[in-house]
Amino acid sequence: MTDLLSIIVVLKTATFLLGGAITYFAFKAYRRTQSRSLQLLALGFGIVTLGSMGAGLVDQALWLSREFALITESLLTVVGFAVIVYSLYVD
Repeated sequence: MTDLLSIIVVLKTATFLLGGAITYFAFKAYRRTQSRSLQLLALGFGIVTLGSMGAGLVDQALWLSREFALITESLLTVVGFAVIVYSLYVD
């Protein structure tokens, strides 16, 4: 079980770092161009990234049920992806 937990922590950390980098560069591009679509893209990736980290925190630090953590992550992933899809249609 400990090996599985270590793998989960490593993967969540990688998700946080990569998602944070994507969010940062999208926000940086927004600041340079003032493009609404890039602002929404950064927001969407930020929500997805925070959802992944939030689920990990709920599961490990708050000791709530794994089902609640999974629902939290899934909800924020859906919201984040919806914002990303919307960002692709905004002028």
